[in-house]
Amino acid sequence: MSMKDFRIDPSKGLELGIYTLGEHMPDPHTGKRISPQERIKQIIEMAKLADEAGLDVFNLGESHQEYFVSQAHAVILGAIAQQTKNIKIGSAATIASTSDPVRIYENFATLDLISGGRAEITAGRASRVGLFKLLGYNIDDYKELFEEKFDLLRQINENEKVTWQGKFRAPLEDAEVLPRPLTGKMPIWRAVGGPAASAIKAGKKGVPMMIAMLGGDIRIFERSIDAWRNSLEANGFNPDDYPLTTAGLLYTAKDAETAKEEFYPYLNNGIMLANGDTFNKRIFEHSSEPDDVMVLGSPQEILEKILYQHEIFNNQRYMAEIDFGALPFEKVMDTIYMLGEKIVPAVKKYTTSDL
Repeated sequence: MSMKDFRIDPSKGLELGIYTLGEHMPDPHTGKRISPQERIKQIIEMAKLADEAGLDVFNLGESHQEYFVSQAHAVILGAIAQQTKNIKIGSAATIASTSDPVRIYENFATLDLISGGRAEITAGRASRVGLFKLLGYNIDDYKELFEEKFDLLRQINENEKVTWQGKFRAPLEDAEVLPRPLTGKMPIWRAVGGPAASAIKAGKKGVPMMIAMLGGDIRIFERSIDAWRNSLEANGFNPDDYPLTTAGLLYTAKDAETAKEEFYPYLNNGIMLANGDTFNKRIFEHSSEPDDVMVLGSPQEILEKILYQHEIFNNQRYMAEIDFGALPFEKVMDTIYMLGEKIVPAVKKYTTSDL
């Protein structure tokens, strides 16, 4: 097992990408909301612009509730595959708990063929749990569902024919899951929300991890990352062979203070509509500090934060969420251009020279 098995080439430096959860929210200043069709077109355009700007990865989350349009995220990613040439495309995350692993694999293997071998799966347990009732699952089985289905998904990826029996779906006997991806396998990541317990499980299974960092002290996430690497080693895996993705919010302005002033209404809007809560303003005030994982500020401040986090985490990929809370699409486009022109070249320069 090596980084290249996960389509990561460390010699090219830290990978940078963007992701969206597919929110479809009203603007907090005007109360107006675009149509679902326009929002989906925006997501496709985001990926196209990111590809043209030279970013490495574009990910789209799956959600099944009001204020989102990403219920059929694999369908949208299929459209993105046709509109892009080089950028890796995947999920952030596919909710494995409430989907059939066979269908997940069929969808993403097809996506891999359409895209010429650029597809990835990041599987998660769901941070918003309304989809369990909607899709006919018992929320009491939250943990068991994910572990069983994630294991089956990985078995399908590793074996052209699968014999399997579990608790939550019909058994498989010498089942051939088709089509196969371009090279026979795809990268499958485990999404972790921050707590060390989930990170330890990812290490125990020997899988790469994507850790979501909404905000907070860098040391909280460092502990979970250390726990993941220690778990990998304790279970016979070489931590150096397994890539780490860190993911969080990014907003650019002339400086960090301006970024905080402009971004907070959108951040609070997104948290309120998605989770029914507000984002603590006192905690947010700390977001401009070097030891907070939220990446806000001027291009130079953003660069410094990304590089500082890379130094602490030794991550192979950083994913920025740049459209949270109904940010105007003009702002999203400007951020993509800024990342491509100023951040990607500088990050590659500094992280490649460290090798």
